[in-house]
Amino acid sequence: MEQDIVWFESIGMHDIPTVGGKNASLGEMIKNLSAAGIQVPAGFATTAQAYRHFLKQDGLDSRINQALSDLKAGDVDALAQTGAEIRRWILHTPLYPELEQAICAAYERLIPNPKDGVSVAVRSSATAEDLPDASFAGQQESMLNVNGIEEVLSAVKSVFASLYTDRAISYRTHQGFNHADVALSAGIQRMVRSDIGSSGVIFSIDTETGFDQAVFITSSYGLGECLVQGQVNPDEFYVYKPALAQKRPAILRRSLGTKLIKMVYDTDDAVKTVEVAESEQRKFSLTDEEVQNLARMAVTIEQHYGRPMDIEWAKDGIDGSLYILQARPETVQSSAEKNVIYRYNLNETGKLLAQGRAIGQRIGVGVVRVVEDVKQLSTVNDGDVLVTDMTDPDWEPVMKKASAIVTNRGGRTCHAAIIARELGVPAVVGCGDATRKLSAGETVTVSCAEGDMGRVYAGQLDHSVREIKLDSMPTLPFKITMNVGNPERCFDFQRIPNHGVGLARLEFIISNSIGIHPKALLNYEDNDNQTKSLIDQRIGGYADPLDFYIKKLSEGIATLAAAFAPKTVIVRLSDFKSNEYANMIGGQEYEPREENPMIGFRGASRYISESFRDCFELECAAIRYVRNEMGLSNVWIMVPFVRTLGEADQVIDLLKLNGLQSGQDDLKIIMMCEIPSNALLAEDFLQRFDGFSIGSNDLTQLCLGLDRDSGLIAQLFDERDPAVKSLLHLAIQSCNKNHKYVGICGQGPSDHPDLARWLMEEGITSISLNPDSVIETWLYLAGTEV
Repeated sequence: MEQDIVWFESIGMHDIPTVGGKNASLGEMIKNLSAAGIQVPAGFATTAQAYRHFLKQDGLDSRINQALSDLKAGDVDALAQTGAEIRRWILHTPLYPELEQAICAAYERLIPNPKDGVSVAVRSSATAEDLPDASFAGQQESMLNVNGIEEVLSAVKSVFASLYTDRAISYRTHQGFNHADVALSAGIQRMVRSDIGSSGVIFSIDTETGFDQAVFITSSYGLGECLVQGQVNPDEFYVYKPALAQKRPAILRRSLGTKLIKMVYDTDDAVKTVEVAESEQRKFSLTDEEVQNLARMAVTIEQHYGRPMDIEWAKDGIDGSLYILQARPETVQSSAEKNVIYRYNLNETGKLLAQGRAIGQRIGVGVVRVVEDVKQLSTVNDGDVLVTDMTDPDWEPVMKKASAIVTNRGGRTCHAAIIARELGVPAVVGCGDATRKLSAGETVTVSCAEGDMGRVYAGQLDHSVREIKLDSMPTLPFKITMNVGNPERCFDFQRIPNHGVGLARLEFIISNSIGIHPKALLNYEDNDNQTKSLIDQRIGGYADPLDFYIKKLSEGIATLAAAFAPKTVIVRLSDFKSNEYANMIGGQEYEPREENPMIGFRGASRYISESFRDCFELECAAIRYVRNEMGLSNVWIMVPFVRTLGEADQVIDLLKLNGLQSGQDDLKIIMMCEIPSNALLAEDFLQRFDGFSIGSNDLTQLCLGLDRDSGLIAQLFDERDPAVKSLLHLAIQSCNKNHKYVGICGQGPSDHPDLARWLMEEGITSISLNPDSVIETWLYLAGTEV
């Protein structure tokens, strides 16, 4: 006998034809994952049979099918008119008596005493929804904070009608689904009080690169609709799965969102949007423990379903518990071709007009079309750059026309981001003021190929795209590693064939993620009010200035190490010059003015000086945390600019005092061979270090007596000069004689493949290249055509 309603605990994934993907997944988790700590709010669902029975009344199904068969694909105005008419028909059709009675009885069982103030959510679940190759995210409606049986019955009909929103009709057409084959189930579920807590989205893999060893979590205050609809820029977290499994600290990265508004309960309109207090904006909306608990849930769910998952969660502000509201297959990265990657490169730069979060790692060019509201969608033409405050599912019929999408609001899990990924369209979200800064009719280039930050440039800029096949790379007699400074790009770069990271620069993390002189943080109370204010703006979400510095450093290092694990990642200690440190917040107070900072107060001399030693100890603390606490022992240390053997001894002793000793937990301490004295006294330096990483830039400069920043003599700068090669030969042969590591991380091999070949013939252990030159150089050295 066919049922009109079923309880969540009685259904599973085999019931998708009966209750749709969303409700089937909720039942699957309640039945199979409750014992594993996955909490899903209780509820029941109307069945697909009940929905079809409902449509049989007065021939409603026949009228709907006829209206849709007459609809022309791409006619936005006709779509809006037809969709509105069908929804009106459904809303004016009463629920048949048996269905209404079944809903009333089930609601009374779910909420025995409505006067307790417990509300429900009424959510849609289509029978073609949440399938492995089509997400259907946001296609139908959800009703929140529904109170009393009359509101529930009304909400069920609204959910039924939402199967025929403009976006749902368009999406089914685009995905090739027959409208008549899709039915709808309404899920009635106890509400989680996230209106006074927080909520968000989890992906069990990285949404931009498909990196499968990290869980990506977004979080904001209040009900989840604001985040999903792109109305807020949320907090973001990456969590490392292997560290979770080892019960170690596992958070790789934290990013504090603005979280300007939140959605809460309202007595008049069910829900409303209110501003978030500034003090709350400056805090993370989850604790570290909660972030890691959510990540564990995501891993549990992923393992149960056997595939990457897209999950919605909520934290109840009353009981403090974390609940799972939805779990569906991730449909973009998990479906991407694994043996081919496409590299988009911007070959020139232009005037920067706007920037936000990059979605899609592509580049798009087109004419700006600023769209203020849904009524203007028909103005969007094929190839336009769609610019708006934010999108919602009503915009999807035209989003696939765009060459790129730019929004004022939203994060990496907002509607615009999800659909852009699915369509393969680059998007820059959360720009803040794109609709004001971008003018209708102007041609722009939208670049999402420069890391986490997406940028909109004026004009049509030259760019290129390469297809790289990864099926097999020829064998070489040494290792090719990469120079990687930006942790934001390492999940992408790790897909390129490589043997690890030969140079990870701490300076990039300090300048981009911190931007404050470490002395200004150590001596926070001594700063003037203006500097304190600038520091306060940056350190929001962290316990204090020093906690901010150490954690930001450790986050950058850990992200790099996790991306390439178990391969070695060689982290170079900070090598800022005095003029570069002076340009940071608070830096002018602590840095000398030098005529030639390139050969001044830098590297080992800085670390061992009394004036900088406490700053250096912060770097040591970050590396120690990543290696010892997070378990990422694939991190090696590189010491730059060691002028003398005496400096070498002092640095080694200082590292040991800070818990970093060669050989301890497989730690290796490498010296950067970049001063002629390093090569000339190679045998002596190698008694103190575990090997050399040759810095060909400074070695060439100091060998030939050149200022590499001077354009007047730039033509003389060449790492292939015989004098430079003589020093390179000394360094390589000394390392090989002493069975020590020797690599090169300077620019030379990236710019000159013939130099790379010479180094290979000299017997170098590894060559570290810029990511964009790895494939070509590798194939060149193997004698293979690119």
